[in-house]
Amino acid sequence: MEILHRLRPTQQLTLNRELIMSKLIRSSLILFATAAITACASGGGTTGLPNDGGVGPADQTVSTTNAPWPLRTREHLDLWLHGYAMIQDDTSLVPLFRRGYKSEMRAMRTRANISTQLDANMTALRARFVVNPALGNAHFLPLQFDSPESMRRAIDQFISAEGDPRRATSQEGANAIALLANYFPTGADRDWLRLFWQGLNEESTRFYHDYWTSEQANRAMVLRRVDQLWQQHRPALQTYMNNSQQGGGTIFLSLPLNGEGRTTAAGRNNTITAVTFPASENDAIDAVYVIVHELMFAAANTAVTDNITPTEQRDGAGDRYVSSAAVRGGLILLQKAIPSLADGYARYYLRAANRQPGTNPQTTLATVFPLPETIRTALTRQLDVVLGGI
Repeated sequence: MEILHRLRPTQQLTLNRELIMSKLIRSSLILFATAAITACASGGGTTGLPNDGGVGPADQTVSTTNAPWPLRTREHLDLWLHGYAMIQDDTSLVPLFRRGYKSEMRAMRTRANISTQLDANMTALRARFVVNPALGNAHFLPLQFDSPESMRRAIDQFISAEGDPRRATSQEGANAIALLANYFPTGADRDWLRLFWQGLNEESTRFYHDYWTSEQANRAMVLRRVDQLWQQHRPALQTYMNNSQQGGGTIFLSLPLNGEGRTTAAGRNNTITAVTFPASENDAIDAVYVIVHELMFAAANTAVTDNITPTEQRDGAGDRYVSSAAVRGGLILLQKAIPSLADGYARYYLRAANRQPGTNPQTTLATVFPLPETIRTALTRQLDVVLGGI
């Protein structure tokens, strides 16, 4: 069962079109609901995930300057993705989740003699994915909540109202319910969410909160090193970022993630992205590579959608091409903006794909992530235009 990496929930588009839609163009419902979710954070809460009270142990700001794109970590984001990692099989060329993550977590829980409702309901949770793989849309859900409390409140309201915004007690609640209904539109999907949510609550209480807190302490110096590298290299990418409407945003380092990140837009020049959290300072640059990869999805989508046929789009070729175009586009961007990082980027994505770099990693990358010449040319031309500020 392959994870559908780039799904976006929308009532107007078909599933196939969702697979290649722009990283920066979102449905009007989600844009409208983003403000509502923020407003929901001022209401009362329920029991569940550990409450971080805003920025704190579960939402840490790493950057100490006022520079754009600060680095943070977020516990409820990692917990949500952890749950998905435990129930999904990731067979993509560049995995969303860190290789070996599931077996590592299982081994840790076994040694501690821990079992939760996430384990007890595993069969049912996995079975629903077979019927409705679009549940993968909800990978992006926690990026739209500023705190575990706001996310918890929205999900509890959604489940209580059976997905009906008319049953909300406030306009803010109705907007939050409407947002969640985009991800979980049917009764069966809501039942899946209920099981998943119950499992995550117990998973957090019995295992994940302690694990996450410990890892934040263990990787504190890695966070600082990633931030140093990002602030060092970001100015060379700023022209591209500004001209692609990604001039500002927030980056979250996420424990479960690998070479595929999770990115959404909360408005023009306000991009929210989650990328891999390296395990050591020596690997800190890996996070910068994934940031570059994520920045390329808008350009990759445009290059692909403008150069494939309707038949290829219906057959799913567009999604495959977008994934390769984002990897290849990241390399092209670095070749133009920060050539010293190009070889390391190629090596990282070949390693993520479980491929050997060979004597020339950049050439090998082109072989492992092939693109039709028309798409590669369009992608290069588009980068030239964006970097030139035309």
